[in-house]
Amino acid sequence: TTPTTTTYDLLVDYMISHDMDVATVFDGWITSAEAVATKSTDEWHIIDIRAQADYDAGHIEGAIPSTLGGILDAAASATKPILVVCYTGQGAGHAVMALRLSGHADAKVLKWGMSGWTSTLSTPWEDNHGDAADNYSTWIAAPGDITPTAEFGLPVIESASTDGATILAERVTVMLEGGFKGVGNADVLGTPSNYFINNYWDEGDVEHYGHIEGAYRVKPFSLEAGNDKNLDASKPVVTYCWTGQTSSMMTAYLTVLGYDAYSLKFGANGMIYSTLDSHEWITPTVDY
Repeated sequence: TTPTTTTYDLLVDYMISHDMDVATVFDGWITSAEAVATKSTDEWHIIDIRAQADYDAGHIEGAIPSTLGGILDAAASATKPILVVCYTGQGAGHAVMALRLSGHADAKVLKWGMSGWTSTLSTPWEDNHGDAADNYSTWIAAPGDITPTAEFGLPVIESASTDGATILAERVTVMLEGGFKGVGNADVLGTPSNYFINNYWDEGDVEHYGHIEGAYRVKPFSLEAGNDKNLDASKPVVTYCWTGQTSSMMTAYLTVLGYDAYSLKFGANGMIYSTLDSHEWITPTVDY
């Protein structure tokens, strides 16, 4: 018998054929406060997705207020490269992924969010970086073995359409309506078996730092290579990286695909900050 083509298959085939695999969609997705300020904020279409009260209390010159759910409308009039601003650089990852999957291929995240723009707004990062993993035996010290890659069932998504572009637009809407999907390190370190955990580091970094008990390492991730089969769709899929910014992008991407996906907030910076040799949060020394 001929295998049935599912809505998921139609979506993935469309994304692959339209250069929306991870390597392409992630290309050049983040930029620093210094890089933005060195040029001119006039060169960007800046969208600030923080709460209105925080925007009103102070924002980058020229930035327009929006919400995560309203990001596509806020970008509709853009004639310049889009820069999305949030508190820490994490929520903006969801917004930028939605934009990049919706025709705005040059949209970028402001690294560290407003926390990196001025030290007066750095409290979200100051309050959340640390060594939480010290409190849990579920952090496996280097060079702890990563769980061997396996194959699992794929997500099931539904649509009345058989058109890949329509399905993708529907899935982006679902992702945005769901809001930022983050999980705290205490939840994951406390009960890692509740999740499918993907350590989104290079192999050498795992060997150097260790990892969360039971974690896999599905990186690089490619739809064309079939790496979606290496994620367990029957469990919440938690991706963690160094800062929670890359993992936010990946979580948004996986949510579009139909996974129950979550980003580990603040990443390694919240778990093993004192041992990090790079990628660590540093309080801004220049206020833009």
